[in-house]
Amino acid sequence: MSNQDILTSVKEKAQLWLSENYDNETRNQVKYLLENNENELIDSFYRDLEFGTGGLRGIMGVGSNRMNIYTVGTATQGLSNYLKKEFKDLPEIKVAIAHDSRNNSRLFAEAAAGIFAGNGFKVFLFEALRPTPELSFAIRHLGCQSGIVLTASHNPKEYNGYKAYWNDGGQVVPPHDNNIIDEVNKITDIKEVKFNGPKENITIIGNEIDEIYTDKIKALSLSPESIAQNADMKIVYTPLHGTGVKLVPMVLQKMGFKNIIHVPEQDIPDGNFPTIVSPNPEESAALNMAIEKAKETGADLVMATDPDADRVGIAVRNNNNEVILLNGNQAASILIFYLLTKWKENGKLKGKEYLVKTIVTTELIADMAKAFEVPCYDVLTGFKYIAEVIKQNEGKATFIGGGEESYGYLAGEFVRDKDAIMACALIAEAAAWAKTQNKTLYGLLLDIYGKFGLYKESLLSVTKKGKEGAEEIQKMMDNFRQSPPQQINGSDVTSILDYQKRKAFDVAKGTETEIDLPKSNVLQFITKDGSKISIRPSGTEPKIKFYFGVRSNLSDVKEFEKANQLLDEKIKNIIVDLKLK
Repeated sequence: MSNQDILTSVKEKAQLWLSENYDNETRNQVKYLLENNENELIDSFYRDLEFGTGGLRGIMGVGSNRMNIYTVGTATQGLSNYLKKEFKDLPEIKVAIAHDSRNNSRLFAEAAAGIFAGNGFKVFLFEALRPTPELSFAIRHLGCQSGIVLTASHNPKEYNGYKAYWNDGGQVVPPHDNNIIDEVNKITDIKEVKFNGPKENITIIGNEIDEIYTDKIKALSLSPESIAQNADMKIVYTPLHGTGVKLVPMVLQKMGFKNIIHVPEQDIPDGNFPTIVSPNPEESAALNMAIEKAKETGADLVMATDPDADRVGIAVRNNNNEVILLNGNQAASILIFYLLTKWKENGKLKGKEYLVKTIVTTELIADMAKAFEVPCYDVLTGFKYIAEVIKQNEGKATFIGGGEESYGYLAGEFVRDKDAIMACALIAEAAAWAKTQNKTLYGLLLDIYGKFGLYKESLLSVTKKGKEGAEEIQKMMDNFRQSPPQQINGSDVTSILDYQKRKAFDVAKGTETEIDLPKSNVLQFITKDGSKISIRPSGTEPKIKFYFGVRSNLSDVKEFEKANQLLDEKIKNIIVDLKLK
């Protein structure tokens, strides 16, 4: 299709948004784009914002390819239609709704509540912003069949999103995800969306759920005596203008911590995120103000949650008393080691417990699980797959904990999504426990490396925006799939795992085996020296991600810096060899 054909098609589509079915402000904005900005018009209308397996996520604005009350409305009506089919025998269908601090999140949440109500559902709408994991908890606690949260997680301020959950409190998985997509795609006219349902179908919820949820987290405590000994341990916490502002301090206080230090400027919920470039705890700059506060106050631990408080970034003091950032794999490893150690010490390992991690998360977790004789499941990237394993094991085995390299962690079974509120509580407890042994979390991490080996991981994200960017990302995947490297950094590629084909290829033997996981557009290359390179397009952002994992032995923790530097160089060489930089 030529550029002129695309523009003609886009203009025809945009004209439909000038009808009386759309509000005045929307019509005026569409008219402006038609008359003044063809490039923005094309980006806004060249496709429909896809309701994918993770819901919606996109830039806010007018148009079919933007987050607005009409794209949210279509998604909600499609979900409603599917719920009515799936739960047709129930006398009442119940849904819960939460939202984060982003611009328009409350507007979208109230619009969705009105649509669910218009479909005859009982709706539980949080009174104000609440963390995503609390939405997961509320679905289970209130006996809902589904729920949604309005959030774009850690994306830049111009984004918003919509995530759908099932009755187990986990994000929708097959077959429900694809079935919901089908229902959404069937809606061809905005008049099919039942906006403005009866308000009596909507119940406002809030503090009562907060208390029950945080009490449940407190009950996960494995070492209350460690907290009692270190109740005055200094903890800096920032919600990065997001939803953790109330519940993280609340749960830390319930756990027994008395010295929680705030970053006042970032305690203000604000969808513009005025004190940070990006509200992503994976990016070091997001924690700058909190780290400065730790330096001023002599704090032992820094924690920062993203806008919907499902992920947390951690900073600790190293052996030189400097405040340094941990990456997601390091924080996950510390948390899992703490859980395994205390479960064993407390006599809770009975032989029917397990862990779960994603395929791109450090193999250190799997090695620790093996040492403690606890099974560890590998799943695709996305916490919904961890939740699915928990659901499959209900009544058969007990979930200890799990996580992913992108700063998301979970323990216990009453939430079915990554939970930064819970993670803050347990990481703080792990720090108190380490302190009883005259160690920092950093010292604990070095002990883990000394015992299990030094694992080093790195992530390279390549952003490609717009229609052309999406095509370029797909071309990169096609090239790696059609012409895989035979060597990487001088080491032979011994295995190729293609999760799209669900096949694992043994290069030396020339054989292939089935991968027992759902299809996903992911490639992994394993080399003779044990390096693991994973490639996947992001499902929520215009990015392609490259994950690197390397390992070496660490017989003496005093050699950590030298060994760590060598692994850094190895990753750099891999990146150069793959022509990524």
